[in-house]
Amino acid sequence: LRAGFHLKTPLMFKIHRSPLITIPQGKMAYVFARDGKSLDTTQTLGRVVTESDNFQDVRAFLNNGGQKGPQRAILREGTYAINLSQFIIITEEKVYSLATSKEEYNQMQQMASKIRDLNGFTPIIINGSQDLIGIVTVNEGPSLPSGEIIAPIVGNDSKEENYHNNFQDPEKFLLAGGLKGRQYQVISDGTYFINRLFATVELLPKKVIDITEVGVVISYFGEKGIDVTGDSYTHGELVAQGCKGIWQTALQPGKYAFNEYAGKVVKVPTINVILKWISGQSGNHKLDENLKEVSLITKDAFEPNLPLTVVMHIDYKKASKVIQRFGDIKILIEQSIDPMIAGYFKNIGQQMTLIELIQNRNEVQDRASKEMKEKFERYDLE
Repeated sequence: LRAGFHLKTPLMFKIHRSPLITIPQGKMAYVFARDGKSLDTTQTLGRVVTESDNFQDVRAFLNNGGQKGPQRAILREGTYAINLSQFIIITEEKVYSLATSKEEYNQMQQMASKIRDLNGFTPIIINGSQDLIGIVTVNEGPSLPSGEIIAPIVGNDSKEENYHNNFQDPEKFLLAGGLKGRQYQVISDGTYFINRLFATVELLPKKVIDITEVGVVISYFGEKGIDVTGDSYTHGELVAQGCKGIWQTALQPGKYAFNEYAGKVVKVPTINVILKWISGQSGNHKLDENLKEVSLITKDAFEPNLPLTVVMHIDYKKASKVIQRFGDIKILIEQSIDPMIAGYFKNIGQQMTLIELIQNRNEVQDRASKEMKEKFERYDLE
């Protein structure tokens, strides 16, 4: 009964007066149904019944397949006339219901506490100035197929019939074929009214690629791609963007809503990098922090230490090949370039006396520059 004058005989009816449910702006409320069909074995939340007019029509809720238990649908800001003998409404301030048993009361308090711990009474707000993205984990739906680590994108096109509007419509998400678990699709700048019992959101920073670097993507998600390196390249496969594996095209400088649970980005410097084989000296990049002078043995049995400086450059178009071959720039330097350069100068040292080595410094440097250029090119370096 809504506000007004009503004639009801007390011999037949008892009237329980209940407050209208008011949800403040910027808040959400959760619903627990006391009656209805039982949940399926794969369900944790009751399906959405749009005919119930936000739970204000009990008969429509029950006649259209409404289920008992916690609901997928939430209440947004507004005022609602809800029958509290059928529905229990959980808000941030209190739990609205008619008389409950002790067991039911404890259950509702536990549910409210869980939602409060998830900060679930307020929408998820991602401010553009914070450079954050939201990684969504859905708690309901079919499980991921064996071997998969993340759920594919479904229903993200507003033109689709089952567009779920960034996980804000759980029913549409499930009808679109959404799967339980961590989602490949992320949410970015905006405000999202997401049922935290249905899905939780973890905020992570966007991936930022600076002007002096590119980002090589190693993707753990996607279809198996076709190798684009050709038969002459034997160090592994590179694939097109969106496929599983190392992407042939690196990310250019910018900010990306990249899901780090679906892959990782290896940053590769594209500026000239100065590497010093000098103990105690290292650039800001720290790539040469473990390098030290090369120990020589000259033709006349002296054992000088040779300090070196090498300027290295990686072509941004070849960055993916470098990562495919070595895995990491520091590993490239310490396990490939360092022993190559050390071995080269040890050989030169053995062919000269100490005086010859000092006197012929310019000649040695010119010769080394030419020969090292050829050796570096084999590693796709300059």
